[in-house]
Order: sequence, then C-alpha cells, then structure tokens
Amino acid sequence: MHGALQEVENVCSTLLRKKLVYNRSDEVGIVLFGTKETCNDLAKEIGGYKHVVVKHDIKVVEEGTKDALQNLPRGTAPGDFLDAIVVGLDMLIKRFGNTKGKHRLCLITDSQHPLRDPPEGTKEDQVDTIAEQMKKHDIKMDCIVFRESGVQHNSVMDENDQLLYHFRDRSVAKVVQVDTPTSLLGALKTRIVLPVTIFRGDLEVSSNLKIKVWVYKKTSEEKFPTLKKYSDQAPPSDKFASHEVKVDFEYKSILEPDTVVPPDQRIKGYLYGPQVVPISSAEWEAVKFKPEKGVKLLGFADRSSIPRHYFMKDVNSFVPEPGNKKATVAVSAIARAMQEMNKVAILRCVWRQGQGNVAFGVLTPNISSVNNVPDSFFFNILPFSEDIREFQFRSFSSLPSSSQPTEEQQEAADSLVKMLDLAPPGREEILRPDFTPNPMLEMVFYSKNNNLGLLYSVSHTMLVSVNDCFPILKWKQFPGLPVNMILVKSFSNH
Repeated sequence: MHGALQEVENVCSTLLRKKLVYNRSDEVGIVLFGTKETCNDLAKEIGGYKHVVVKHDIKVVEEGTKDALQNLPRGTAPGDFLDAIVVGLDMLIKRFGNTKGKHRLCLITDSQHPLRDPPEGTKEDQVDTIAEQMKKHDIKMDCIVFRESGVQHNSVMDENDQLLYHFRDRSVAKVVQVDTPTSLLGALKTRIVLPVTIFRGDLEVSSNLKIKVWVYKKTSEEKFPTLKKYSDQAPPSDKFASHEVKVDFEYKSILEPDTVVPPDQRIKGYLYGPQVVPISSAEWEAVKFKPEKGVKLLGFADRSSIPRHYFMKDVNSFVPEPGNKKATVAVSAIARAMQEMNKVAILRCVWRQGQGNVAFGVLTPNISSVNNVPDSFFFNILPFSEDIREFQFRSFSSLPSSSQPTEEQQEAADSLVKMLDLAPPGREEILRPDFTPNPMLEMVFYSKNNNLGLLYSVSHTMLVSVNDCFPILKWKQFPGLPVNMILVKSFSNH
C-alpha cells in the first residue's frame, strides 16, 4: 500500500481540517500497522501485536493531530489489520469505558497481506470475539478497502475480504471498496448521520391486511454549513471580543411610529390585490387541512408506466418492523411478487398527525442479497398533474433541408452526449454518488479553514482554484479526458 500512502495522508488531513473547523470537540487517535517498529499498550502488557504503532493517542483534535499524518513511515512488515483493530478497540475502551457517545473505528487497508493465525480457534472466531466487544461498548467500524484498478485478486485477498464481510454480517461494520483517491475521500465520512424514522405504523394494503413498517430516509440533500455573521468592529487589541452580530426586530405602527407593538397585538396580514387581509392563527387552524396519519396502498401499476424522471425529492426506505416476523414475511412476499411481475405500488402517505399535505408516490421492491437483511421497499414521491411541465420541441424532420444538421454535425452531437455518460456500457460508473464528495462543499471547507472569505465575486469569477480546494480530485482518474476535450472542440466548431 506504499504507493497509496500519500493519497491516504491527503485524504485524512482533509478530514481533520474539517473537524478543526466544524467538530472541534471530536477526539481522534491514529494507529499504523505494517510498520517496522512496535509501539502499543497491548504489546507492552501481554505481548504480541507486533508491527502496530500508536502514532497519536486519542485526544481532542488539534493542529498536531493533522501533523501526525504527515510523512507516514513506509513499513517493511506485512500489515495485520485484525491486530490493528484490537489495538484501536483497546484504546477506545480505555479512553471512554462505558461512556455513551458516538464511538467508531475507521480502517483503511488494501487487505493484501496474510494475517497471522490466532493462538486458539480460527480467524472467524477471532472476528466474532472482537465483534462481541464492539457490540458491548456500542462501537461501530468503517472498513475502507483501497485497491487501485487492475490489481489481481488472490486467495489471501479473498480470505481477508471475507473476514471484513464477517464484521458486516455481525452488524458492527460497514465495508466499502474504492479504487481512486476521490472515492476514498467520499467513503471517509466526516460525520455519521444516524437513521431516524419518519413514520412507524401500518402499511394498509386493505381493510383486512395491515403490515407494521418503519420508514427511514434513504437519501437527503446535503446542506451547506451554517455560517454566522461576523463583526470586525471590535478593536484588534481586545482578545476577548466575540465578534458576534445580534439582530433584533421591532414592529411599529404607521399611526404611532414611536411605539413598539408587542407580540400579542400583532397579526399576520396577506396581500389580496391591493388590500392586506389579516388572518389570525386561530382562523388558520380552523380551516387547515388535517389528514389522518397513515400509509395506504391505492393499487399496482406496471413499472414501465412510471418513468424514472417523474421521481421527486428524497428517497425513503420502507422496512418491516424490527423483530416482527409476520411483518418481515408479509413485506418479503409482496416485494418478491412485485419483482416477479415487474410491478410497482402506488401509495398515499401522511407521515405524522396534523401534517398539512399528503404525499403521493410509488413503491418499488428492493430484494436483499444479504442473509440477515430483510427485503424492503423504496418510496419516491410522484408529481401531481399541475407539477408536470411538458416541453415540446420541434423535430428536425419538420425543418427545411437547409436547417437540418449535416451528418458530421449529428455525429459530433452524438459523441458529445456519449462523452457525458458517467456509466458507459462495459465500464464501471465514474464518480459514483456514494463515494464522491461535493466539490462545492469541499471549496467551502477549504475557504473556511484558510480564512479566504467569499468564494465568488459579484461577476461570478472564481477567486479560489478548484484544484487548490479539491486536491484529491486528479484528472488522471479520467483516462478519456483528452479525447473528450477533442470532442467538445469538434462540437463547438460545427
């Protein structure tokens, strides 16, 4: 993994820079394995755990934490990631004990070297023992296997991958495989967002059949970090200045401009033509639409009858109620029947009592390929008729021959469209969403960390180079880029 260590340094340093700005109370430790030296508490206390070095003890993140990732040593011994996991787990247990909190390990490895045999039992037994301790102390783990494309698999790599998947099967770890620095940065999350249900109740298939389900958000929009107003009016010599800007609103009457109107004497007004109509909160409540909470199946439709581009907003995941075997069997039976018949379901959803609107959407089956993960559904909101905008474009065939594209122009346009395809046939998808960080967010983090201020001028001229803010993104990851630039020029010339 020596060839990828520089990229690992860059990625982890980027992660720590984000924590320095937005998660300054987080505590971070760094453990290296596969090193020539051995330096960890377990090796001193009970022996073993060779070639594992604690580079940085668990402390509140600071500039020194980022510096510890610079110039990582290139070890000469094979790396045993199970020993490294045990050492990291021991550090977390000693540091936090049974204290509640979000505790997690992050393993980055190429998983290419053989592991030593345990003194007793098998390697799978060792994984089970580690997983039990992780469950006991509520510790999760992210396993990131970094292998560049073209690496030939062998029996050692397959065995190591199975051990990592065994952690996943024990519900204590998430395993992902990446092959580029960009996907490595995307896989290494700054923070873990725990799933929260938006609905718990019955999926009403009919008046006689109701299935207990939980609904989670499958995807959600990434929000930009909140930036507070900053004042530079405090004197530079004042070290205790907070530089905060406080905003207060006062409401005054036109008839008495010097008198402040208290909240209990104010009422909202709404424009209706040239007039302002006052409507109190009590009147709003009286006429407000208040549907009953629940999820009801309206019917089934062919999957082909609902185009993918009709899907709106975020995706939700319907799962059977945990521990409810009848609900699990019912969801699985319906999902597999829908998959076999190529059908989707139409639902009417009211997530909570008093919700002001009704969600209307499509339910598609999600058949699980993992033994201990039940079948489920994905839910996408569909538009109403007034939400659909039909844009009609004239066909080239209706134009006179003088206005129709030539064969060269048509070929250039087809080539341009194919160039923009991120998932060409026979090749892996480029810039997969799960493993590609948002470049604009990376630019915000970089600017905040370097006190650069605004990212854009009024004329939208970029003040900060994307390459400076997003150094992990290398154009060498896109081998077809020179050809693509030729196609763009060819299209513009036509």
